[in-house]
Amino acid sequence: MKIPNILTLLRILLIPVFVVVYYLPIEEARLFAAALFALAAVTDWFDGYLARKLEQTSPFGAFLDPVADKLIVAAALVVLVDTYSRELQTWPVLTAAPAIVIIGREIVISALREWMAEMGSRTQVAVSNIGKIKTTLQMLAILVLLGAIPGSGLAWFGIAALYAATVLTLWSMFVYLRAAWPHLSEDI
Repeated sequence: MKIPNILTLLRILLIPVFVVVYYLPIEEARLFAAALFALAAVTDWFDGYLARKLEQTSPFGAFLDPVADKLIVAAALVVLVDTYSRELQTWPVLTAAPAIVIIGREIVISALREWMAEMGSRTQVAVSNIGKIKTTLQMLAILVLLGAIPGSGLAWFGIAALYAATVLTLWSMFVYLRAAWPHLSEDI
């Protein structure tokens, strides 16, 4: 098995560990979970780097890497919605709305990429710079929110960053859908 694929599998195996650690009844649980999330984010960058550097790209890795990314982000968003809704006793939309938009966008774009690949036009919906910026901001926001105490200044910064990532999420989805629109709009 290739090193990048091992790192990707490690990221998937970290998901249940991350969730269990997050809910441990100890004061440092959030920080430990944030560290695990940071480790997952670093392995995401590192597995791609190694795949290119060592020329160890594979169809399995190309398939599994984005799945691992989406799973860890979705798991983190779910625990954050639970925590911030419960601990801040705020309207759940504070964290639920961005979570729904981010997860929904990932489903839409994954389906769009699959469909465009079947059409032989996968490159028209390849990862864009706005998508990379969105991902970076999203990972930063999630990392901050995982480690912060709800209601703290750091937590509110994390929520603001999550909303900024949500705006970029919608923007990048619009860019992808606009690129695919000529194919999507045939025979409407």
